[in-house]
Amino acid sequence: MLFIETDSPPPFYQEQLTPTRRNQLDKWFIGHRSQRYYLKRFEQFDQQGYLSPKWHWAAFFVTFPWLLYRKRYMDAIVYSVAGWSFIQLNIAIVLVMFEFLAMSYIPDAYQIATRIGIAAIIWLFWSFMVARWTDAYYYRMARREIADAINDYPRDEAAQQAHLHREGGVSLFGLGLGFGLFAFALIVIKVQFLPLIAKPQANEVLFDAYDSAKTVQNRVALVYRQTGQCPVGLPINTETEQIRIQIDTKAAGVPKTDCAVIATIQNVKFPIRYLNNQTLVFYHLPDGDNWDCMSSLNKKQAPKSCSTE
Repeated sequence: MLFIETDSPPPFYQEQLTPTRRNQLDKWFIGHRSQRYYLKRFEQFDQQGYLSPKWHWAAFFVTFPWLLYRKRYMDAIVYSVAGWSFIQLNIAIVLVMFEFLAMSYIPDAYQIATRIGIAAIIWLFWSFMVARWTDAYYYRMARREIADAINDYPRDEAAQQAHLHREGGVSLFGLGLGFGLFAFALIVIKVQFLPLIAKPQANEVLFDAYDSAKTVQNRVALVYRQTGQCPVGLPINTETEQIRIQIDTKAAGVPKTDCAVIATIQNVKFPIRYLNNQTLVFYHLPDGDNWDCMSSLNKKQAPKSCSTE
């Protein structure tokens, strides 16, 4: 699509056709959907005598479904294999170069966003280039199919019309297939690849929560043994932006306790926002000197020493 000839006249142009005959053939190929738009573009290319960039919104946002919608099945396969591979190769090269040359100057908190931004810029640039040449590409396809129809059925207009209807027009099945494949790709990303990013981040936050809560619990337990009372006003210097720690004489979900250290996870971002408001609770058992632990996390995420029951 990006390597379209800009010859004069355009490729496959049938000079012997009258404007009325050419318009009829174009209508047969385009079909009823967006016919006025494409007829206008085709007329512009015919009048100027060469192909030039125009803007096509559908190709910018959803190139692959648009190709299937317009029955360009083989081109859709080539685009998805070669085009996407080319994009991924460029993203990989730029990211590797940026990683070695500039990533050390980016704060840790912004490095993931920077990587995503670089990939998005490259992808948008590619989408921009495709959108500029899509109308020229579709015009070229129309001229090629019209040339084939005329050469194969020089005196049979019905056969020409059938050929152009078969090779042109639109396919709602193709459109649905395109968006279905997109949905499938998003599901695969969410189920297979997103956890690869989220799990290390979640483990880091959970470790910090447990470590901070355990540190405070050890201090609280020492004060409790010395005074026999829960030090609710004890200063806490282990809190972080993502971990809020509270000392109280009661805790939600704990039926019997007279002193508890409650660590609450907060302010975590995508893709681990589900950890927000999850808690780790170390609580004192009133009938002895023992402390126990419970968590609102599920069994896979909760520390082994904490119970989710």
